[in-house]
Amino acid sequence: MGICVCMGAMMQCSFGMAPATLIANSQPTVMVASKPIATIMDNKPMANIPPFGMCTCPSNPATVKPPPVMFAPAPCVPVIVGPWAPGSPTVMAGNYPALNNSSKLMCAWGGVISIVSPGQFQTMVP
Repeated sequence: MGICVCMGAMMQCSFGMAPATLIANSQPTVMVASKPIATIMDNKPMANIPPFGMCTCPSNPATVKPPPVMFAPAPCVPVIVGPWAPGSPTVMAGNYPALNNSSKLMCAWGGVISIVSPGQFQTMVP
């Protein structure tokens, strides 16, 4: 069983240079530890997923530079390709599957966003 993710969870991108804080606003009614539960639909860039500092992914067009530099980190601008996966198969919050700490989110540039700290440590979901 995974740990239920809520507002204030810490995330990290595999190509980001800094962690970011999840903003859970896909549903306002279901709470855990007095905070809104995150769902798989809390996946909107900037609204839910803030930047991760600088991006170091070579497939990000902003990181490719002309010679002689060839590559340099660029400011992170998440480009999310879909909802968090897999989410909780049985716990629904506001008609969406709840987010657990083993869920991942993909960035179009190749980064994998994962939950580092779920925002609370008492409530578990499958």
